[in-house]
Amino acid sequence: MRAARRPEVRLPPLEPYDGGGLEADGDYDGLEFRERDLAGQDGAGARFMDCALTGCVLDETSLTRARVLDSVLTGVRGVGTRLAEATLRDVELVDARLGGTQLHGAVLERVLVRGGKIDYLNLRRSRLKDVVFEGCVLVEPDFGGARLERVEFVDCALKGADFSAAALTDVDLRGASPLELARGVDRLSGSVISPAQLLDLAPVLAAELGLRVLAE
Repeated sequence: MRAARRPEVRLPPLEPYDGGGLEADGDYDGLEFRERDLAGQDGAGARFMDCALTGCVLDETSLTRARVLDSVLTGVRGVGTRLAEATLRDVELVDARLGGTQLHGAVLERVLVRGGKIDYLNLRRSRLKDVVFEGCVLVEPDFGGARLERVEFVDCALKGADFSAAALTDVDLRGASPLELARGVDRLSGSVISPAQLLDLAPVLAAELGLRVLAE
């Protein structure tokens, strides 16, 4: 089992962002977005490099195909944030409160998600490499058709996860508690779980195998 490589984000001195709304295909370098209401804005295709987003509101914000590089997002919150086909590389997402975030078809590399709660995270057909979920709560995340390589769940609640058609390589699920799978238990090859988790998953595994367990 190869461990995930965590991001090592070292932000330079940042300039406060004093512009208006986000712009599609905008270029944001070395900026701090603090307590900004970005709800409903269109930053599709934008590039964020060496940026910090702190306490920002991201309800229905469009960041489709955006590139977020060497950046830290702290305390962001929002419902329906659109990040489909986005690229997140060397990113820390800390204490987020998000719901229905669309990350399908996205690429995540060296990303740390620490603390917070994310409901209904859509990662279908995405690619995750060197990603760590630590101390967070994930409710019904959808990894359907995704490729996960060197992904770790550390002190993380994983509730109702969907791994249908996913491909896993060096995925460490031992730190997920609870570990609840809605679908895709047959796709866990390439992951590692604990003995206690194996017992918890026994009913799901038996159902997948068509195995009936009856007392004498």
